[in-house]
Amino acid sequence: MFKKKVFLLVSILFLMVLAACGDDSSDSGNYSEAVDYEIVGIEPGAGITVTTESAIEEYDSLQGWDLEQSSTAAMITALEDAIANEEPIVVTGWNPHWMFAQFPDMKYLEDPEGIYGEAENINTLTRTGFEEEHPEANQILDQFEWSVEDMEEIMYDANESGEDINEVASQWVEDNRDSVDAWIEGVEDVDGEEVELVSTPWDSERASSGVMAAVLEEKGFDVTVTPVDVVVVFESIANGDADATLAAWLPFTHADFYESVEEDVVDLGPNLEGAKIGLVVPSYMDIDSIEDLEAAEE
Repeated sequence: MFKKKVFLLVSILFLMVLAACGDDSSDSGNYSEAVDYEIVGIEPGAGITVTTESAIEEYDSLQGWDLEQSSTAAMITALEDAIANEEPIVVTGWNPHWMFAQFPDMKYLEDPEGIYGEAENINTLTRTGFEEEHPEANQILDQFEWSVEDMEEIMYDANESGEDINEVASQWVEDNRDSVDAWIEGVEDVDGEEVELVSTPWDSERASSGVMAAVLEEKGFDVTVTPVDVVVVFESIANGDADATLAAWLPFTHADFYESVEEDVVDLGPNLEGAKIGLVVPSYMDIDSIEDLEAAEE
């Protein structure tokens, strides 16, 4: 009888330990420690990188955290590895991006301080004088608008197929004539007018510039797409080194860059609405807000 009681007591204690471990696995502080108080980010200078640096300064829950800045590809690799092993991870995320199609169980952490802003737009900017010199190209750029889903379709198909994103973008133009016809409505063909689009080297902007290049070339333009750092995007339009960009995330992500050149560029308005940035985690992580994270111990 004594041995049975001892066995029963040991079993109960064992179950209690398991239950306690299970509770700890979903504890926000444990998540913070598990990721070593580190957010996996992308390239230095990117809009979301700058905003995340601000978030680390503003949120008490992110005090002592580090932002790992490397590349979009490195961030995606880290995310894939974590999800494959169902491990915690915190990454900088944004829509449009194909990762939300590949990993549908991702979620944005709530941002009570509003550091990342609400859903925003991606605007088209041109240099001063572009409309007068290239009215047909300007009209196409002004009439260009599409959806988050359109852009993510190109990004996802390119990632899945391994094809160059410009080839996928060209095929999208062929497959979506109703949209394209609306963009070129009332536009006459030209004969070899040169147009330079400047863009960031991210898949979202490669998708939009690839589509626009294909459409402009269809109407007879000679198009060059130049990928540069985000700050150079705005500077090159302002000083006339490039003709246009489709890559201005406003009014939040690129606010500082835009405000520095606002008087020297022409804003044609949104070409895409409903873009979003923020901190993203897999849905199996039982947290909902940036404030659910915990500051690093000093």
